[in-house]
Amino acid sequence: MSLNLDQVILSLLILLIFGGLLWGRIRYDIIAFSALILGVVLNVIPGDRAFSGFGHPATVIVALILIVSRGLSNSGAVELVASFLTVRSRGITSHIGLMSSVSACLSALMNNVAALALLMPVDSEAAKRAGRSPSLTLMPLSFATILGGMVTLIGTPPNIIIATYREEVLGEPFRLFDFAPVGGVIAVTGIVFITFLGWRFLPKARKEQDVRRELQDMTDFISEAKIVEGSALIGTCLRDLFGLSDDHDVALLGLVRQGRRLPGSARRELLREGDFIVIEGGVTETESFVGAAKMEFMGSNSTIDLLGEHQSMIEVVVPTGARIEGRSATNMRLSYRQGVTLLGVSRQGKRFRERVRQLPIKAGDILLLLGPEDRLSGVVTYLGCLSLAERGLKLLQRRKTRLAIGCFVVGIIAVSTGLLDMSIALGAIAIFYLIFGLVRPNELYESIEWPVIILLGSMIPIGMAMESSGLTTLIATSFVALTDGAPIIIVLLVLMVVTMTLSDILNNVATALIAAPIAIQIAQELNVNPDTFLMAVAVSASCAFLTPIGHKNNTIIMGPGGYRFGDYWRMGLPLELIVITVGIPMILFVWPL
Repeated sequence: MSLNLDQVILSLLILLIFGGLLWGRIRYDIIAFSALILGVVLNVIPGDRAFSGFGHPATVIVALILIVSRGLSNSGAVELVASFLTVRSRGITSHIGLMSSVSACLSALMNNVAALALLMPVDSEAAKRAGRSPSLTLMPLSFATILGGMVTLIGTPPNIIIATYREEVLGEPFRLFDFAPVGGVIAVTGIVFITFLGWRFLPKARKEQDVRRELQDMTDFISEAKIVEGSALIGTCLRDLFGLSDDHDVALLGLVRQGRRLPGSARRELLREGDFIVIEGGVTETESFVGAAKMEFMGSNSTIDLLGEHQSMIEVVVPTGARIEGRSATNMRLSYRQGVTLLGVSRQGKRFRERVRQLPIKAGDILLLLGPEDRLSGVVTYLGCLSLAERGLKLLQRRKTRLAIGCFVVGIIAVSTGLLDMSIALGAIAIFYLIFGLVRPNELYESIEWPVIILLGSMIPIGMAMESSGLTTLIATSFVALTDGAPIIIVLLVLMVVTMTLSDILNNVATALIAAPIAIQIAQELNVNPDTFLMAVAVSASCAFLTPIGHKNNTIIMGPGGYRFGDYWRMGLPLELIVITVGIPMILFVWPL
C-alpha cells in the first residue's frame, strides 16, 4: 500500500517529534506544539480542530488530578503515612519493601510524580538516620511509584489516554479500577522483585555515595572580609555588591557587626566601617572579589556561623519543566530578588563549586540553597524544585485531613458506581478543596504540570489526523504483515516490546497517544478483542525503567541518588522482563481474545 501526500507529511511530522524528543535540547511541549502548528499550516490537520485536544477529557482529567493531589498533600494526609514510615523502617530490605508498597498505593490514587515528591524527603531522611547512601533506595522508590500508577485510571497519564480513547472508538471508557487486575498483579510482582533482589543490582561504586553530604562539605569555601576606614562601600547595602560578587563567582552569605551575625534582612542594612562580610567561594575568586571591592581580606574563619540566626540551608532537586531549568542563578537574579544564594550544584554525582551561579541548571540537578528560613519554602516553590529534606509542617492543615480524605473517597465511589464521570468528579473535588482552603487560589494553577497539558493538547489532534488520513491503518496493516502467521501472543509481545522501547526514550504520554490507535487497528485487522491490545499498550507505555529520561520520576531521583545514565537498566531491564512475563498471561486472562 503506497502513501498519499497527507500520510507522507504526517509521517514526517511524527519523525520530527521523535527526533526532537531524542535530541532533548528543546522541551517536549514546545516540540509537540510546533508540530501541531506546522501540521495546520501544511493542511494535514483541520484548522477548526487544531486546539480540540486542550478540551479533550484526557487533558482535563490530567490537570484535575494534579490539583487534587496538591489538596491531599496540603491536608497532611500523606504526613500520616510519612510518620509511620520513619518509625517502622528497620533494615534496608524491610525499608525498601515498606516504602515501595506505600508509594505504589499512593501512586494508584494520585499522580505518581506527586507521590514521589512527597515520599522522597522521607526516604532521604531515613537513609541519613540509618547511615546509608540514598542511592540504595531512591531508584526502588521511583520504580515502585511507576508500578503503582498502573493500578488505576488516575495513577498515570497513559491510563487516562487509553481510557478516553476507548470511549471515542468503542463508545465506553475503561472505568477507574478496570486496570487493577492486570496492573495490581504486575505491581505486586515488581515490588517483590525490587525489595528482595532488584536493589542489589545497583552499581557498588554508587552504594556508598551520599551526594547531599558531599554537597554540604563547605569548610574550605567560607571566609570573611573587613570594610576598612574610608571605604566607598560605607553607606551602601550588601545587596549592592551582588553584581560584583557574581562577576567574581563568589556568594555573599551575610554580615557580621561587632561580633554578631545580623539576620537575613541584613542585605538591606547600610554598611559601616569595621563590618565583616561573610563570603563563600574559592580562594582565588574570593581574593579577586575582595581586591575589587577594596576590602581587607581576613581569610578563613571557622568561628563564623555559616547559617547565622534565622538562616537555613536546603537541598532541592530540579524536576523536568522547573522554572530554573535551563537558566542560571545569576540569570534569575536569585540573590538580589529572592535573598537566597545558590551555594553548590551536584549533577550525576559530580559537584560544581566554581562558576556555580553562572551554571545553566539541568533537570535532575541537586541545588544547595542558603537563605532566610521564612523565605526558603516560597523560593523553592517559585523555582519549581522539590525539597530533599522533610518539609516544615506549619503549612499543613491537619484539622482538615479527614475532610480531604472523605471528599476524595466520596468522589472515587461516585466514579466507581457510575454516578459521575471521572472529569466531573475530579472537578467537584478540586472545587471542594478550593472552597475549604485545602488548595489556595495561587496554588491552583501552580499545581498543574503545564508542559504535559501542552503536550497532550498538541498530540491529540495529530493522532486524530493520523487516523483520519489512514496512516494508523497503514502502520497496523504493516505490523500485522510483519508478524504474519505468528500466534496472537507473539503479536502482543512485539507490540509491548516496541511500546516499552519508545516509552524508555520518549515521553510516555506521547508514546500512549501514538500507540493506542495502532493497537486498535491491529486488533481489528486480526479480528480480536481490542481491549486486549489497549491494555497491553497501557501497561507497556508506563514501563519506562531503562533510562532516566523515559519517566519524570527517574529524572528527579538521578541527582539525589548520584545515578548515571547507564545505572537504570541494571534494575530496569529485569523488571521490564518481569512485567512482560507476568503481564501478557494476565492480560489474556482478564481481557481474553
